Amino acid sequence: MAADKPEPVKVLYCGVCGLPAEYCEFGPDFEKCKPWLRDHAPDLYPDLFAGGEGKEVEKTAEKLQGVGISSKGNTGGEASASKQEEVKRLPGGKIKKKERPEVVIEKIVRNKRKCVTVVKGLELFGVKLSDASKKLGKKFATGASVVKGPTDKEQIDVQGDISYDVVEFITDTWPDVPESAIFFIEDGKKVAAA
Repeated sequence: MAADKPEPVKVLYCGVCGLPAEYCEFGPDFEKCKPWLRDHAPDLYPDLFAGGEGKEVEKTAEKLQGVGISSKGNTGGEASASKQEEVKRLPGGKIKKKERPEVVIEKIVRNKRKCVTVVKGLELFGVKLSDASKKLGKKFATGASVVKGPTDKEQIDVQGDISYDVVEFITDTWPDVPESAIFFIEDGKKVAAA
């Protein structure tokens, strides 16, 4: 007795971005995919294409009013301009607020007794990381180097536990870095140094 084999699923791939058509909105450029989707898969995005371009214009006007700009071209003043600068769009149309620059210090324990102190974010305050690693190494008489972290951003790894004095050294050496912008990672939580 042979069991019936299920039929393979047929997937429609976008001719523009190469993603499955239902994932185009999360792709690199949804605007370029829209004409192709309109011709080949209008059933996937009925709310986008049913009303034509009129609904898209209304949605854009609503978004602009939410940011503080009216559809007539008037701005809401200086406050709305600063809000626009703080807003960043993520893939899929989600909005992310602009992050404030901050220095994050984390102590990582290796082999149960050796540890490395990681300093991230100094470059956001205009500090050259190679110079900073040399100064940290000299001050604490230890090895310090600039390495790429897990997110491919550069960070300074300093051998040993220097977290007890590093905040005072950073604020004294680089006055552009305020103490309120320095944070520690303790037990997986971000804690203010001040």
